[in-house]
Amino acid sequence: MTKKIIIGLFGISLLIINVNAQKNLKIGHIDSQALLMSMPEMDTVQQKLKKLAQDYDSTLEELQVELNKKFEKYQKEYSTLTDLVRATREAELNELNERLQNFRMQAEKDLANKQIELLKPVQEKAKKAIEEVAKENGFTYIFDISPNVGAIIYASPDTENILPLVKKKLGLK
Repeated sequence: MTKKIIIGLFGISLLIINVNAQKNLKIGHIDSQALLMSMPEMDTVQQKLKKLAQDYDSTLEELQVELNKKFEKYQKEYSTLTDLVRATREAELNELNERLQNFRMQAEKDLANKQIELLKPVQEKAKKAIEEVAKENGFTYIFDISPNVGAIIYASPDTENILPLVKKKLGLK
């Protein structure tokens, strides 16, 4: 087991012991990914990311077409080229291929950064609503049971799912 899992299990054990010691402890859970996906802001985020990805794909396709054309021309003329012209064309092909690869890597980074930037206000809004619902309903702990979080190994049926309360707070169905 990794240290995180061991520490998590230890923390849960302490929480269980603490639960037995405190009768007023109220525990709830939420699937934060389900909440985010139900928020209308996510449509805008997804549309912006899709548009950006399409722009990058278009540029990548243009670079690839240019590389392919130059390579085909190089292959057709190969036997008639002098050593100097051949070396110059090979350097040009290598440079163009490198530009294409660099653009691809930079586009992936830019897309990931844009996703973080666009999601941040949506996540903050969701977090604020979760905190408000937890305070208004007297919860001591709220666990995120989203599949990607992996922080909870078991959620007792005795915990309360606050997703409906948070959706109501945000005016969502």
